[in-house]
Amino acid sequence: MAASSSVRIFLSFFWALLISPCVSQTCKSQTFSGDKTYPDCLDLPQLKAFLHYSYDEPNTTLAVVFSAAPSKPGGWIAWAINPQATGMAGAQTLVAYKDPNKGFAVVKTLNISSYSTIIPSKLAFDVWDMKAEEVSRDGGTLRIFARIKVPSDLAAKGKVNQVWQVGPGVSLEGMIGKHDFDTPNLDSKGPLDLSGDNNGGGGGEGDSRVKKKNIHGILNAVSWGILFPVGAIIARYMRIFESADPAWFYLHVSCQFSAYVIGVAGWATGLKLGHESEGIRFASHGNIGISLFSLATIQMFAMLLRPKKDHKYRFYWNIYHHGVGYSILILGIINVFKGLSILNPQDTYKTAYIAVVASLGGIALLFEAVTWVIVLKRKSNS
Repeated sequence: MAASSSVRIFLSFFWALLISPCVSQTCKSQTFSGDKTYPDCLDLPQLKAFLHYSYDEPNTTLAVVFSAAPSKPGGWIAWAINPQATGMAGAQTLVAYKDPNKGFAVVKTLNISSYSTIIPSKLAFDVWDMKAEEVSRDGGTLRIFARIKVPSDLAAKGKVNQVWQVGPGVSLEGMIGKHDFDTPNLDSKGPLDLSGDNNGGGGGEGDSRVKKKNIHGILNAVSWGILFPVGAIIARYMRIFESADPAWFYLHVSCQFSAYVIGVAGWATGLKLGHESEGIRFASHGNIGISLFSLATIQMFAMLLRPKKDHKYRFYWNIYHHGVGYSILILGIINVFKGLSILNPQDTYKTAYIAVVASLGGIALLFEAVTWVIVLKRKSNS
């Protein structure tokens, strides 16, 4: 009873954390110091980046806050407007990085006339109130603040072509290192509607993708990461008590079947996310997910072939059942941590899951000791 009570507490606690709106960071969950407000924001569809902005139409002034994490510690981030094209060549760029000499974040301007010419230079339009800051609580995220005078021809269109990027490092002389050329890096561009109507330009799509990621994460964390371990604990330790037979078996089956159903739903949402995110692949996370689904499906069907206790093949069936079960248990927990690293939520959620796993492990160790005491006592009595 104590174990089941503790498990219920941890499940409730973790579920309450997971269903909060900030499981995966969104632009709406972020706050800034100072009194400036940015009524419009976008969860940019690539590189886990965010843009907050406000547009003063009479003065054709655009105030922006661009947030992203460099691809490696000590790296850089960049946001740009390209007045003539959609790519990086010709982009009027703001770059932020932690200055290795000064020890704090700085922002520089780059007029990228070509891919081979990337040196600090003045932009083709006015920009002021530039600053950069490092958000240490977000795991190294950098932010660029700036106010931009939008050229009259772009202001008349009501849209600008934005480009954003992250890179791995900066030299002591302030030269930025080459960024990756993976699909997310090449696709980090798109139109920005100055009026705030960006439903077709990445904002609405970004919000929808974040929600799907959160649903995928919640389902799989609860299934493979919590319910399956709880079911294994029930099967291993409740059966030692004679009064718990056959209740432990029905609890075990109910727990594992519920975990399987929830896990299949989570696996299906992962497949849908993969289909909708062409070019973005998390190979090890996906491969482990497929393995979990396959092993759990075999485990469910194996219940239909479960021999009776006195059957000569029951010993071999038990070996198979326990081996597959513990494989699911280990792979499930590993994949939850891989998913957390991809989802990149606030540290609170990873800490909460570590606490849940540690607590279940502590309960298992306690019951393991109790089980051995009971078994040894029964042997001595007999």
